[in-house]
Formats: sequence, structure tokens, C-alpha cells
Amino acid sequence: MGPPELARLQRRTSRVLMAGQALGGLGVPISIALAPVLATEVSGTEALSGVASTAAVIGTAVVSLPLAALMNARGRRPGLVLAYLIGAAGAGLVVLAATIRSFPLLLLGMAAFGAASSANLQARFAAADLAAPDHRARAISVVVWASTVGAVLGPNLSAPASRSFAGTAIPETAGPFVWAAAVFLLTGTLIGVLLRPDPLLTARALAAPEEQTREGRSLRAGFAAVRASPRARLALLTVAVSHTTMVSIMVMTPMDLSHHGAGLELIGLVISGHIAGMFAFSPVMGWLADRLGRLSVIGLAAGLLSVAALLAGTAGPSHGRSALGLFLLGLGWSAGMVSGSALLTDSVPQPARAAVQGLSDLTMNAAAGLGGAAAGLIMSGAGYGWLNAVGAALLLPMAALALFTARRHPVPAKGVVSS
Repeated sequence: MGPPELARLQRRTSRVLMAGQALGGLGVPISIALAPVLATEVSGTEALSGVASTAAVIGTAVVSLPLAALMNARGRRPGLVLAYLIGAAGAGLVVLAATIRSFPLLLLGMAAFGAASSANLQARFAAADLAAPDHRARAISVVVWASTVGAVLGPNLSAPASRSFAGTAIPETAGPFVWAAAVFLLTGTLIGVLLRPDPLLTARALAAPEEQTREGRSLRAGFAAVRASPRARLALLTVAVSHTTMVSIMVMTPMDLSHHGAGLELIGLVISGHIAGMFAFSPVMGWLADRLGRLSVIGLAAGLLSVAALLAGTAGPSHGRSALGLFLLGLGWSAGMVSGSALLTDSVPQPARAAVQGLSDLTMNAAAGLGGAAAGLIMSGAGYGWLNAVGAALLLPMAALALFTARRHPVPAKGVVSS
């Protein structure tokens, strides 16, 4: 396959993944906003309202390594399709649980529902499989950018999705999960039919003969690749810390805003600005990571997230200050996610990439789950300002390791290493 044919295949792969991301990314926001309400209705107590969302995060983390193992063996397409099918089945279990009022079944369904989020995350790595080394960050960023469609439209579809089941045996709060199941099935079908040839299998076929060994594809080889590469360890830490800091602050912001007199409409606007920061500017972050280098954009991520924590944590009754802080929080997350994902792909051998990428998503979601749980305890015990201070403190080891890596393990021009 010559360079022109490879470039055409990469463009086609990116378009398919973007379409899948826009569609698949719609399924989660449609329903996840009502998960706490549904959990309260089924359990009968507000004390368990946050457990359903936590179950989805745990499900996303747990499925990451098995999904990576499947992709290692069969390619991206079967792994993504299976993850969306599991997500659809999970949405169906949630609907059943709501109908028969079974809280344990609800948690099981939410955990399976999280598999669709894992597919959405893995799609960014699939975009990098065939990309040239100096275009990997941009390839990742455009798939992340496609999530903007779902992130913006999803919450606005929750109400009509609920009303569509008024007067039926299905509770209205479970209606969005029916829509989500349909979306995931449609996304899985799209990926299964159009993502051909498989980008991961094609990349392996085009790799040098010494990189085509099966031994190098195992999860054990993935762990070994991370241990052997300082840049891979930095990338793993960057993705995990950026995501944990963002989640921990973001989940408690609506409560802080309400404590300072903000209504639901204003809270919605602040969160919408945050989401715009997360996704809408990711192509800019991808371009910067390819032009200035991964480490430079990791430094930018640390700076943006620190300023965001400072603004949000000291905003008090200033809603404009809170909104700016949350926007920068999303922007910092975007910088960390794009640059960290690109650096991780750069830093490990081709056979081990799928395993390492699965490890990255496991680490990221597990850390964010713990961070989200701890955020509530910090908020209730010390306040929102201290929560932001703790979030900023999490960035210190990431920034320190980035500086150490830049000094001791410099990268070639433009911040990329050979594939």
C-alpha cells in the first residue's frame, strides 16, 4: 500500500469513526443525566442517587482490559461492536429494572451500559492506528471533537425521550435508556459494516517484520512496555490525572452554584460551556500537540487545569467566574487527553499499543471513579474551595514528571518519536 492509498484509507477510517463517535456519543448523555433520578425512584432513597452513575463508571473501567484483549486478537472493529452491543444490553437491563423496581438489576445494567463509554474512548485510539506519527494527535483530536454532537444534543433529548413513553408500562425516567439502546445498536451496526479494513490489523500488516510477533501483543507485554518507557508512564499519568481532576471538580460544581443562588438554567449554561471546552477545541489541541510537541501541551494542560481550579474554587457568588473556571477546566482536560493519548501511542511498540491503550482507559476511569467519590466527602467536610485545591494538588506530580521527562528523555523535533 503506497502513501496515497494509505492516506485515503486513513481519511475514510477517520470519517467512519467520527460518525460513530457522534452517534455513539449521543447515547450516553441522553440517559446518564436521568440516572440519579431513576436510581432514587427505584431504590426509594436519595442517598443512593449517585450509585447508578458510579456503577456506569466502574463498568467502563472494568471492560477496558477485556476489550483491549479482544482488539489485540481480532482488531478494532469486533471490539467496538461488542462494546456497543453490551452497552445496548445494559440499557435494556436498566429499563427492565425500572419496570420491576429492582435496584441490584439497575446497577448491573448501568455497569454494562458503561461499556458503550469504553467504546467511545477506544475510538480515539483507532483513529491513530494508521495516522502518520506527526499527525497522530490531530487524528485523535478530530474523533474527540465529534463527541461534541452527542454532548450538546444528548441532554436536550432527555425530556422528549422521557415523554415518548408516557402512559406505557415503561417509567418515563427509563425512556431515555430505550433510546440509548437503539442508538448503540445503530452505532455498532455502522462500525461493523463500514470500518473495513480494520485499522489496527492493517497497521500491523504494514509494520516491520520484527513488530509482527504475537508475543508482543499480550497484556503482559503492554505492562512491560509501559514500565520500559518513561514517556509512556508520563502519558498514562497525564490522562488519568487530567480526567480525575476534571471529574472531581465538575461533579460538585452544580451543588456549589446552587448554594450561591444559581438556578437550573444558569447551571445548565455553565455545564454547557464546560462541555464546549472539553470537545469543541480538541482539534486545536491536536494541532498544537503535533506542532509544538506532546510535552508542551501536557504543560499547557497542567496550567489550564490549575487556573481553572483557582477560578472555580474562589468564585463564591460570582457565577461568571465559575463559568470561566469550568470552561478552562474542560479546555485543560482536552489538552491532557489529546496530548497524553498521542504520547502513549508514540511511546510503545506497535504490537503492544492496543493493550497499553486499554490499560490507560482502565487507569483513567478507575482514578476518576475514586475521585468522584472522594469529591463528595471533601465537599461536605471542607467545602468546594478545598475540593479545587485538592484537584490542583493532583496536577503537581504530572507537571513534575513532565519536566523531568523533558530534561532526561527529550523527544525529537515536534515532540514525536518514531513508530
